[in-house]
Amino acid sequence: MSVLFNKILVANRGEIACRIIRTAHELGIKVVAVYSEADKHSKHVRLADEAVYIGLSPSVQSYLLIDKIIEVAKLTSAEAIHPGYGFLSENAEFVSAVEAAGLVFIGPDAYAIEMMGDKITSKNIAMEAGVSVVPGSEGAVSDIKQAKAESRRIGYPVMIKASSGGGGKGMRIVEQEEDLESSMHAAMNEARSSFGDDRVFIEKFVTQPRHIEIQVIADTHGNVIHLGERECSIQRRHQKVIEEAPSCFLSSKIRLAMGQQAIALAKAVNYRSAGTVEFIVGANEDFYFLEMNTRLQVEHPVTELVYNVDIVSLMIEIAAGKQLSIGQDEVEAKGWAMEARIYAEDSQKGFLPSIGQLIEYKEPILDKIRIDSGVHEGDHITMFYDPMVAKIIGYGIDRPECIANLSKALDRYKISGVETNIQFLSAILLDENFNLGDITTDFIECKFGGKFNPYKPDAELEKKFLALAAAILMPVIYQSNPTKINKATNILQISNGDYFLTDWRNYEGTHVITIDNRQYEVTGQVTKSMTLFTGQINGEDMPVKVNRIYNKVRLVSGPYSIMVTILPAIAENVIEFMPAPNLLSGTLKVTAPMPGMLTKLLVSDGEHLYAGQQVAIIEAMKMENSLRCEIDCIVERVHVSEGDLLNVDDLILSLGEK
Repeated sequence: MSVLFNKILVANRGEIACRIIRTAHELGIKVVAVYSEADKHSKHVRLADEAVYIGLSPSVQSYLLIDKIIEVAKLTSAEAIHPGYGFLSENAEFVSAVEAAGLVFIGPDAYAIEMMGDKITSKNIAMEAGVSVVPGSEGAVSDIKQAKAESRRIGYPVMIKASSGGGGKGMRIVEQEEDLESSMHAAMNEARSSFGDDRVFIEKFVTQPRHIEIQVIADTHGNVIHLGERECSIQRRHQKVIEEAPSCFLSSKIRLAMGQQAIALAKAVNYRSAGTVEFIVGANEDFYFLEMNTRLQVEHPVTELVYNVDIVSLMIEIAAGKQLSIGQDEVEAKGWAMEARIYAEDSQKGFLPSIGQLIEYKEPILDKIRIDSGVHEGDHITMFYDPMVAKIIGYGIDRPECIANLSKALDRYKISGVETNIQFLSAILLDENFNLGDITTDFIECKFGGKFNPYKPDAELEKKFLALAAAILMPVIYQSNPTKINKATNILQISNGDYFLTDWRNYEGTHVITIDNRQYEVTGQVTKSMTLFTGQINGEDMPVKVNRIYNKVRLVSGPYSIMVTILPAIAENVIEFMPAPNLLSGTLKVTAPMPGMLTKLLVSDGEHLYAGQQVAIIEAMKMENSLRCEIDCIVERVHVSEGDLLNVDDLILSLGEK
């Protein structure tokens, strides 16, 4: 029996609920899980000792129900509640309600959450504590005239930020005054939708910025330490994508100064538990306070690996009244860790969420790799919650080894049924500037823009792909035509040309392939049902993900992808590529690119539109997504109304040529 708590309730779902359950069990603590209708068969429900249904799938009808969660905790005799991150984790009202019910909240007190949860208040407290802050408005800005005056005083570029915000929601960067009004309205609308509070403030946008945060741990006995920094500059739309510890940018002097300021801020609000002080760092190592996250961070595993601690365990111990067992002079970083967030999203369609069932889900089992996931094969990714599937964390003695280990693991991570960002992550890890540590918060925007298309392989890699495709497809063709196939020259067809497969032999698991008079050896298990090849091509290890459809096979390795069609010479009809689409194909309609709610319809029947004009706004995953027409046209018919819930490809507008 644990000397900490006998039983705790985890007021969350997905990977973070599973992560907390794992540590609680290691401490000998039983766990109660709560779940919504969408999560009744989820992984965290199966891992917990008890699981209680709390409501319908939307979070406002389940995971955000304060009274219901406290009721479940009392009915199951849980002594404490861990909120994880998101949902109620930074809700001061929830903390007060938990404590009023005689339960323990595993996290900071309501005062610290309230003070740090308001960006204007937290900035004032930070200044009083001697923490460096970004120049900005002294309070909330509510009208455009005031916003223009403040922006001129601060100097462009500026950033509009939601006062009660987080996670990139309610934020807009404004480069020039003519964009200020529209950006301010968008930020306020998004803030109101996400947080129920449309107040915004304005601050200076630091050029060539890096996002670096300090992990602090504080007990209830006045002890506060920091566990170094995490570099979180690889972001898309202010959402972190790849995080690492330590940062390869900071000097020891600045690292020390940032740590001391983070501790000073924690002490200023009598902080307890784990928290993170986030800074924006300029090109000259000038750093400024952004915000304090009064909760467990998504990226906490990189700190755990580098500093050999369990932050969740520390949170539970602190909540139970124990003193910190480690002092600042004992904190020492060893090695390098890097986390990549795997999302169910379609990178080729602007990273739109991808929902559906995980038809195949296989995590790589490798040394120096940790995976925090909240799903099993067969689970569904729904429209109701964040589309993150898992976090994969690599470790190494230094940054190059860490990157290599993480890349290797991504190549062996097999997910089908939904689109994922795995190839996009591989492309980042392969990038020269990333490997040099030359990164800022606009790295993804500068390198990839608003979407990512898989890379085309170079000539040598292309031939290896073709050899593997032949090894996969030729046995299938041979089984149907064993007498003719050996005498035939087969064609391997890809988008940019044809290659001639002049010979194929199979010797006890080794396929000898001759393509355009060059020989390749494919060694390893090759079967019709194979979805991940982990053998060798010409003696080189080459993990390749495989998706075979009849006489076609799509091969993926790292950020590279290729589709190969094999055309047997014995076939009577040669398969031809489809003709090029009409230039107007697909443009004379506007459809929903993602599941979500149509919050604004900006056009009506008969209206004349111009190319690029905004026509509607869909809200999905608490983010506003603008839809635009592609050509000059006329609205023939509007098929939906504001407030409608849409699925992917639902028709919104029918358009006609002018």
